Amino acid sequence: MADASSEVINRRQLLRGDIRGSNAPQRPPWAVTESIFITSCTRCDACISACEDNILHRGSGGYPEISFKQAGCSFCGDCLSACEANALQAAHPAPSLAWDLRAQIKPSCLSSNGIVCRACGDACDTRAIQFQLQTGGRATPVIVQTLCNGCGECFAVCPAQAVEINSIHTKQNKPGG
Repeated sequence: MADASSEVINRRQLLRGDIRGSNAPQRPPWAVTESIFITSCTRCDACISACEDNILHRGSGGYPEISFKQAGCSFCGDCLSACEANALQAAHPAPSLAWDLRAQIKPSCLSSNGIVCRACGDACDTRAIQFQLQTGGRATPVIVQTLCNGCGECFAVCPAQAVEINSIHTKQNKPGG
């Protein structure tokens, strides 16, 4: 996927003042670049209906977006199979290549602040979230980016909402992002 700064912005981004694309919505796995996605997607909702995890919803402009509030993506490929408009394309169906999303832990993490919590690590099937022991018995979560597939399971289970799922190509200007 190209760097967001090199992509053509759409009218909605211009009107919202998002000329860098930093607030671009999170699209379904295997989505083509945003400018091509907006042109290709017919907003038919086939991918939304096909999603067994129920994480796809109709977002701004009627285009499908991801919400990890209730669950993560299992990368079943049903959305990919349902898309007849070719807005979702897989050169290789591996989950690690489905998108450029990865998890990040914010400073509000309970475990980082001395409160025992391992919910994100327990939910992570790829074991991308590991805990490093610190002095005083505190365990700080560390994300092994090469293992993280951006599935969002850690986001869904975090009681402190201390997990962000962001594009690895978007520079984060948020605190803790």
